[in-house]
Amino acid sequence: MENIEIARVLAETADLMEIAAEDGFRIRSYRNAASVIEGHPERVANILRDPSRKVTDIPGIGKGIAAVLAELDERGTFARRDELMAKYPPTALEMLHIQGLGPKTIALLIETFRISTLDDLKRLAEEQKIRTLPRLGAKLEEKVLRGIEQYRRSAGRFLLNFASQTAEELTAYLGAVEGVEKVTTAGSFRRAKDTVGDLDLLVTGPGAGAALDRFAAHPKVQELLAKGENKASARFGIEGIQVDVRALPAASFGAALQYFTGSKEHNVALRQRALKMGMTLNEYGLFTVDGKVLAASETEEDIYGKLGLAWIPPEMRENQGEIEAAERGLLPLLLELGDMQGDLHMHTRESDGRATLEEMAETARGHGYGYIAITDHSKALAMANGLNEARTIAFAQRVRSMDQEALGIRVMSGIECDILKDGRMDLDDEALGQLDLVIASVHSYMSLSNEEMTDRYLRCLENPFVKVLGHPTGRVLLHRDAYVYNFERIASEAAARGVAMEINASPERLDLHAVLIRIAKSKGCRFTISTDAHHPKHMANMQYGVRMARRGWLTRGDVLNTLPYEEFRSALRK
Repeated sequence: MENIEIARVLAETADLMEIAAEDGFRIRSYRNAASVIEGHPERVANILRDPSRKVTDIPGIGKGIAAVLAELDERGTFARRDELMAKYPPTALEMLHIQGLGPKTIALLIETFRISTLDDLKRLAEEQKIRTLPRLGAKLEEKVLRGIEQYRRSAGRFLLNFASQTAEELTAYLGAVEGVEKVTTAGSFRRAKDTVGDLDLLVTGPGAGAALDRFAAHPKVQELLAKGENKASARFGIEGIQVDVRALPAASFGAALQYFTGSKEHNVALRQRALKMGMTLNEYGLFTVDGKVLAASETEEDIYGKLGLAWIPPEMRENQGEIEAAERGLLPLLLELGDMQGDLHMHTRESDGRATLEEMAETARGHGYGYIAITDHSKALAMANGLNEARTIAFAQRVRSMDQEALGIRVMSGIECDILKDGRMDLDDEALGQLDLVIASVHSYMSLSNEEMTDRYLRCLENPFVKVLGHPTGRVLLHRDAYVYNFERIASEAAARGVAMEINASPERLDLHAVLIRIAKSKGCRFTISTDAHHPKHMANMQYGVRMARRGWLTRGDVLNTLPYEEFRSALRK
């Protein structure tokens, strides 16, 4: 099991223990272990299988958790988890994904009403029975109904970082087969959709057929759905993501890559274009109507070129004007990951981060950045140990005292300041005025009406110290929908006041998404892309923010933190 899988199992077990009202110390030990393992730089499974090493050498892992890890590595589960899964319905863990429900509330509902499915939970809410319990009311019932609808819409979807990890694992696994020349991802993952429903891999070379056999024999294959001469499909890993592996001849690789990358709408438009030009296009190549090959199909460029088009980056292939732009030579030169000069949104142990300022700076330097901004939470987020005015000013002074000379990278003092319900900032202007960067974000009262939320943002934008709107729609993928407000009006006002829109690169958020990025750009907005890192390893998520920016057709000139440090500071002042 990979570290992220182990961490998820431990965290879920802690949730089940909390539902069972077990000892708080034991629950915390599981949660802490999950956090430690998720952030550990080395594969924990390798340590467990090395007789010369001890997993207890990892800070935060005691003997009890070590025994759990050994059992988990051996059989994919462990005794205490099995007992809890037998005691509670399988959907208990599903219920934890429903917004508004915590472990204690779920336990109360299960014990009182003997519910065992999401349909049971939905019926309780619809029949207004939840409000009959202490401290539960009509608003929770409404939130539960919305949460169930959201959960069911997102069921079977996976975050980009999970899909990326799976793709990397299988690419290495299949690439090790003798005679395999290339393993390439396609589908919605290649287009960097916010979430993916499955994973497509294309294999070429004399060993492609053998690669299908090896895939079918992978120990993580839960269920082999189909296997033929050219394709194998399976449910993969404990999450059960569907993976389709196709064996292709090199001669048609480009056509197949274009076809299986999609989107469906983009492909339909291309095929219609081909027909108008007297050709047919499919996954095998570009042909005359009587079947004669018209273009080499070894690369995508071959296909697009024969259709009179420039090659279109995968992230743009949604039939949203990209074909017309390619025909006219007007495709933008999209932003690249290597263009990023700094990361502007991150948290340290000063609030709810898991690393020190020094550790975050060192990691950023390793990514090749010239600068970062430390933006811990403000006091409204008490659960995150948010900073009040005095702590904000003192921490800013500490950041400045260290900056480049001590850390080898320019470090700006900042804050992620909460936008209060009425639109005021969580910290006073005297404190905000002493910072290099103020990101304004909403973390509370997310169910306000369209008008109330719009007014809230408008008042926030009146504050002269606000420079960036953080994760501007508040969505959490597969968990929480965006809150509602007049986005076009806020984007126009932000552009007029020189406030940048953040593209939050955390794969759980990817906020803004592509449609809103294009709207904001049309209103004159500029952007920042930042990781919202709470751990040094989260800085690697910048790739997902860049890919989202590419889906929104952004260039290097649209993104402020592609600028060198002094130019960035100058742009902020303007």
